[in-house]
Amino acid sequence: MATELRNRAPTKGVNATSHNQDATVNLSGAGGASKPELHPSGKEQHGRAIQILRGVLFAVYFLGGCTAIHLTQLIGLPLYWVNRDVYDAYMTLTKQSFGILITTMTHWWSPTIIRISGDASVAEQIRKTKDGRVELMFPERLIMIANHQIYTDWLYLWWVGYANTPGMHGHIYIILKESLKYIPVLGPGMMLYGFIFMSRKMAVDQPRMAHRLGKLKAFSTTPAGTKYLNPMWLLLFPEGTNASDNGKVKSTKWAEKIGVKDTDHLLLPRSTGMYFCLSELGGTVDYVYDCTVAYEGVGRGQFGEDIFTLASMYFRGQPPKSVNFYWRRFRVDDIPLKNPEDFDLWLRERWYEKDALLEQYISTGRFPPSPAEAVTKGHEGFLETEVRTRYRLEFVKVFLVLGIVGLFGNIMSKMWYRFIGIF
Repeated sequence: MATELRNRAPTKGVNATSHNQDATVNLSGAGGASKPELHPSGKEQHGRAIQILRGVLFAVYFLGGCTAIHLTQLIGLPLYWVNRDVYDAYMTLTKQSFGILITTMTHWWSPTIIRISGDASVAEQIRKTKDGRVELMFPERLIMIANHQIYTDWLYLWWVGYANTPGMHGHIYIILKESLKYIPVLGPGMMLYGFIFMSRKMAVDQPRMAHRLGKLKAFSTTPAGTKYLNPMWLLLFPEGTNASDNGKVKSTKWAEKIGVKDTDHLLLPRSTGMYFCLSELGGTVDYVYDCTVAYEGVGRGQFGEDIFTLASMYFRGQPPKSVNFYWRRFRVDDIPLKNPEDFDLWLRERWYEKDALLEQYISTGRFPPSPAEAVTKGHEGFLETEVRTRYRLEFVKVFLVLGIVGLFGNIMSKMWYRFIGIF
């Protein structure tokens, strides 16, 4: 597959390094000196005053929503000592609320087109709905891996869980660096979500991961006595960090050190963490879903974090014109897990294939289309949608529990004061 993709000719009429040049203009001044290129998403859509206003409203909505969700978590915390299954179901609802929060946040401040295709293993699991959304039908338990382009990758992949049927945005688990758990509100909230925090020292991390993964593979029991596994999407970024100039230098040195071929558009994956997860979850997960992510406007030799910043995407009105996903599925039983060396080779080969996919994207502006038999008429092998919720007022769910508790508390306080007044 990798050889086929590397040798594929660019789309006719499309320059290998400038498929986004409709928005990227190089202006030459006197003496042939060139001025900085425009942003690939075009000029700023908002003046400074509007940017400040958008920033304030963004902060109010996001921080207010996060605070409301964390308070909702704390309200339900006593359930942990009453019934673990009820507690887990309650925390799932709060995790769904966060998925809705970031989806509406992106829809309002940084409207984004998502373009999706995949190989034959997933083509029948991706379809367009009548109202223009894309619906995915991935299983309830899987391990999801992806290349890490920008910090917002996890946001779009969380939306994938929201777009799935059944909705999986309440069952996503992410492995994060340990320092993130000390962020006020967000850190404790992620800990209550059961996210796994890594210090990047396997002697320290393995017991933590074993404990958390043990919970993810534990069986629950229905009132009728039937045992079942809870839904779980475990999101991993095998590269360990997002692509950057410094990260690429380190990745290249690592490739030289271990004597393997380097990648052009990715960082080499580190297999230890993923191997441990697959080994620990053995027998409880059937598939690994691989997503290759590409942002329109990130050219050859560029890094997304230098182009699409929080300010440009959410405040200045310069989100990527599209975020592109190419999906593949691998059966866990077909992955070599007998020893770490074989798995390391398997994962690195998948990364070379992803590198070839990104080469095709940079050269042509498109990933390979989905197989012809799975193409929806008129979409030419690609399904496009925007990041948005199913219902316009769905964001109200974020504040629902807190609102109900506040209303109940207000009613009880009034009744109390009346009672005191009577006596």
